[in-house]
Amino acid sequence: MAVSGQDVDRQIRHMMAFIEQEAKEKAEEIDAKAEEEFNIEKGRLVQNERIKVMGFYEKKEKALELKKKIQRSNLLNQSRLQTLKARDDHVGTLLEATRGRLAEITASPERYDKFLHDSITQGLCQLLEPAVIVRCRRQDTDRVQKLVPKVQAAYTSITKGKKCTVTVDSSCLATDSSGGVELFSKDGRIKVANTLESRLEMISGQMLPQIRTALFGRNANRRFDD
Repeated sequence: MAVSGQDVDRQIRHMMAFIEQEAKEKAEEIDAKAEEEFNIEKGRLVQNERIKVMGFYEKKEKALELKKKIQRSNLLNQSRLQTLKARDDHVGTLLEATRGRLAEITASPERYDKFLHDSITQGLCQLLEPAVIVRCRRQDTDRVQKLVPKVQAAYTSITKGKKCTVTVDSSCLATDSSGGVELFSKDGRIKVANTLESRLEMISGQMLPQIRTALFGRNANRRFDD
């Protein structure tokens, strides 16, 4: 059966429409896939940038927190140092006031004679030398000279018979000395300081922890007492 020209044209139009429709669908599919890939890439880029920004500000925040901790630590250290300095100044003032009252000892003849006697005797027992030179204040020379026989006898008694020749030095302690004595071996190489100032310094050093506790209370951070 012969196909008319109209049928051929109709079939051709139908085929062309099918091809156009298929091309259109394919183009839409390509566009959709391209859009999807674009959105995926865009999302990836945005996420990467977000991570970078978050990382940047996280570093900034950590750096700021560290700076705050360092500043806080510095302020605490400064506060501790200021507190310690204030306490040391207070202790120093107390010791200076005590040093100013040393004259009360020399103002009492009996009290001062006993101090000189005990200080010289102790110095002799520390030196254990056959001959010792005693240096005192110029105004104490006669007082010390009168004590020599007594301290020699006390030394002999304490050491079970040892003898010591005690000589009062012609040189004297400094004029600003509060009192007491210094003892030297005969060759001058060994010295024992038993002045009022040296005794105060020694005692204050030994009692410094107790002085601080009495003034400021016990340190809660200290595990062991000095």
